[in-house]
Amino acid sequence: MIDYRYDKQHNTIIVSDRDFDLTQTFECGQCFRWNKNPDCSYTGIAFGKRLTLKHIDDKVFLYNTSEEDFNYYWRNYFDLSLNYGSVKKALSDLHPVMKKMCDYAPGIRILNQEPFEALISFIISQNNNIPRIKGIIDRLCANFGEYKEGTGFAFPTPQRLAMLEEDDLAPIRSGFRAKYICDAANKTANGEIDLEQISKMPIEEAREKLMTIKGVGPKVAECVLLYGMHRLECFPLDVWMKRAMKVYFPDKTPGFFGNYAGIAQQYIFHYSRFNLKEE
Repeated sequence: MIDYRYDKQHNTIIVSDRDFDLTQTFECGQCFRWNKNPDCSYTGIAFGKRLTLKHIDDKVFLYNTSEEDFNYYWRNYFDLSLNYGSVKKALSDLHPVMKKMCDYAPGIRILNQEPFEALISFIISQNNNIPRIKGIIDRLCANFGEYKEGTGFAFPTPQRLAMLEEDDLAPIRSGFRAKYICDAANKTANGEIDLEQISKMPIEEAREKLMTIKGVGPKVAECVLLYGMHRLECFPLDVWMKRAMKVYFPDKTPGFFGNYAGIAQQYIFHYSRFNLKEE
């Protein structure tokens, strides 16, 4: 069980977890609606709710949230019920290089993001950099998401986006991705794509179903499964990750990492970003 306490007077949840680092988790390329504040806290919106978190000593403070919301939304969103210490031990035992990578960024956690948000976000991510991805998503939410006082703009629903034509997306400046956003929204809104059902399918079937959406190839499908459906066996491979695997694990495939391949991928990706050019 996760160790936490609720400070009712300040409406704050205080989590004790040595395996949860905000910077490593929010800035590893898995999410795009969390922003760092001048005081090193992070603020973001998920499930139509705004949350601010900050590290103080060895604890993470979740501000302006109730114990009910913590248990209903944030515990699962931050994957706080999974013992990442045990996961890192299992991965480290597989290979000495993997141990070095786990030790390099020990506080990464895989977020349980909303499936439709993950789908649209990783469609937008194609051939794009993180600042531009975040800008497009911010404009998408501001133009088409529901506004709530004190929270901001929620991520648009499939039904809202399905009402749009490609030209309607011009203000978000998503370029060629507009037609893919429309196709994903339409297929989700009309039930042709059932994201909840896909999340429970055998993994190969789930990949194939996601790739019936225009613009969703193997890498985007893998990202949606991992970050939006918490299929931890998934291992997104782009050009950078293929190079990292060739350098660090030349005789291995993603299957080598087993049921926690997706977590291993994040450790490899993060380590490679800062070390691959030097080695």
